[in-house]
Amino acid sequence: MSLQHDRLTRIHTAANQLIFAGKTTAELAAIAGQTPCYIYDRQLITARIEHLRKMLPKALKLHYAIKANPMPAVVQHIGSQVDGLDVASHKELLTALATGKAPTQISCAGPAKSEKELLAAITSGVIINVESETELQRIEAISHQFGKKAKIAFRVNPAFELKSSGMKMAGGPKQFGIDSEQLPEILTNLDLNRIELHGLHIFSGSQNLNTDALIETHQKTFELAAELAQASRVPFQHINIGGGFGIPYFPGEQALDLAPIAENLNVLMDSRSESIQNSEIVIELGRYIVGEAGIYLCEVTDKKISRGQTFLMTNGGLHHHLSNSGNFGQVIRKNYPVMIANRHLSDELEKVEIVGPLCTPLDIVGAKLELPKAEIGDHIVVFQSGAYGATASPQQFLSQPDLVEIMI
Repeated sequence: MSLQHDRLTRIHTAANQLIFAGKTTAELAAIAGQTPCYIYDRQLITARIEHLRKMLPKALKLHYAIKANPMPAVVQHIGSQVDGLDVASHKELLTALATGKAPTQISCAGPAKSEKELLAAITSGVIINVESETELQRIEAISHQFGKKAKIAFRVNPAFELKSSGMKMAGGPKQFGIDSEQLPEILTNLDLNRIELHGLHIFSGSQNLNTDALIETHQKTFELAAELAQASRVPFQHINIGGGFGIPYFPGEQALDLAPIAENLNVLMDSRSESIQNSEIVIELGRYIVGEAGIYLCEVTDKKISRGQTFLMTNGGLHHHLSNSGNFGQVIRKNYPVMIANRHLSDELEKVEIVGPLCTPLDIVGAKLELPKAEIGDHIVVFQSGAYGATASPQQFLSQPDLVEIMI
């Protein structure tokens, strides 16, 4: 396989073994205390953030979407390097507050927030991304009851979509946000005695590798924000234009070319409409920051042949890494980059199916792969595993042993 980060010298091979974060997989397993485990490389995360800072407009604020990887150590590390954090639950809110970030640098999203979540967000002083008129009414009632003015932004469901996205979250009927055509009236009638309006959240899609689609959506997002700003009785302090930057997972996919995206954002920032000229513009990224900085590590526990097909049985699987198994949105399953960590090169290859310990044929680690001939005890590594891994997986399924996550 092609290693994604050779240029950073944090992922490479030596003595025919994978070296990740300066360690062999045997050393990483020893540090974790077991396999299966996730390992996140703090230097790769830092390098990605520095690359973003170098490429994107200086005035553009960078936020981290905690849902991509909410491990507290990861969030603490990223929190010290970005301008803000975006959360999607009460637990994520507590993780964000623990970083010491100012509450106004934390935003809270989610299409069906509970009253407990709203009360916690209002009391802590973070910005709530309002997703419906009912939610707005609940926020106003809680603010009145506790005598605390809520800080809000409106999540907008625009009429346009982010084309080529892995998940489209805008355009047409959606459970996310308030339809853009409904917002002018809401903005006009907003009770500013109970509410402190901060701005907008326009998040159109995720996992996008199409440069032209992202550029088009950024242009439309700026236009929509300017139009809505004209209907507001107070200026927007900030406008979150969402994220959507993808990473390559599958054969044939190419890394996103940031240069034209950054160039277009520079033009949009410099030529903003007067109605949003003084608004802080925020870009919210998750997967793009952490996705390539993590690996999933498991171990071959058995090797067997069934009617001519070789199976490598492992102690890891979909209960730890649902997205890799293909059961997190893939219509036709494709393999993440997979490697036998202690046998990078070999003259003897074999075609294998790599599967986990669960009693279901869906438990796939890698399918129809040609890899160096493996033995019991070898380590299997799944790359591109820093985002939507442990917490996006059904870890309690079939009551398998617990997973370990470490960052080094």
